[in-house]
Amino acid sequence: MDDTSARDWLEAELADALDEDYELELEDAQLSAEIRRIYRQAHPAGIPRAEYFRTLIRLQSELIRLQSWVQYHKEKVVVLFEGRDSAGKGGVIKRITQRLNPRVVRTVALPAPSDREKTQWYFQRYVPHLPAGGEIVLFDRSWYNRAGVERVMGFADEDQVEQFFEDVPEFERMLVRSGIRVVKYWFSITDEEQQMRFLMRIHDPMKQWKLSPMDLQSRVRWEQYTKAKEQMFARTNIPEAPWYIVEGNDKKRARLNCIDHLLTLFPYEDVPHEEITLPDRVFNPDYERKVLPPELYVPPKY
Repeated sequence: MDDTSARDWLEAELADALDEDYELELEDAQLSAEIRRIYRQAHPAGIPRAEYFRTLIRLQSELIRLQSWVQYHKEKVVVLFEGRDSAGKGGVIKRITQRLNPRVVRTVALPAPSDREKTQWYFQRYVPHLPAGGEIVLFDRSWYNRAGVERVMGFADEDQVEQFFEDVPEFERMLVRSGIRVVKYWFSITDEEQQMRFLMRIHDPMKQWKLSPMDLQSRVRWEQYTKAKEQMFARTNIPEAPWYIVEGNDKKRARLNCIDHLLTLFPYEDVPHEEITLPDRVFNPDYERKVLPPELYVPPKY
């Protein structure tokens, strides 16, 4: 491949990467005209798209350095993402993991507990997902379900909630003593912003799957969730694993602020890397590539 061809190929690859970013952003664009108009009135000073992408890509490059440091030093990292429904947890998790190695950085989003799991020690179903050395685990909701949705919706009684508040600080101290770095984020949005995002989901066929009966009940029980959140902070904000609140009304700024803050929590630095060289292809003059039957190929419709 000559220099011109290599440059053209590299530019095409970079364009593909940018297209991938735009595809992720489409989820914010699939709105009816009326909802889009209302949303823009409520968010008049959004961060410019070019500035957002430049900053996001810079932060993602730092996440790659962090990943390498974690892998090299066999660090163990757990990051919890909590917040109200539609607060933006999933969006920031997507941007964190977008360019990272899924064998190093993985996301855990557990479903509702089974009948068997309901009889276990409360933390038991989370323990198998904790990281080994050289891994980062992102929990899209975590054991704090007991202090939030389970409490507000009546899936846990007050004795169970009180037991949780007594146990969770020591559980997290145990994790920290074992060498796991525990980071806890709460994504905060206003009542009006949540209502707006729920309306967007209702009017967007590509997002309606995100709305569950539980989500709709969270609108009815807004004040109960607020009281539960405040008690959760009061009982579980410990020095070994403090809470960090991300203001989430502006999705793009929330993503950038969260990633930037996460990076400041680790003393990561460049680590040794073996130089990568592409080996020469072994050429066998007697080999002839066979022509495969056309029915094996995916139809080239596009």
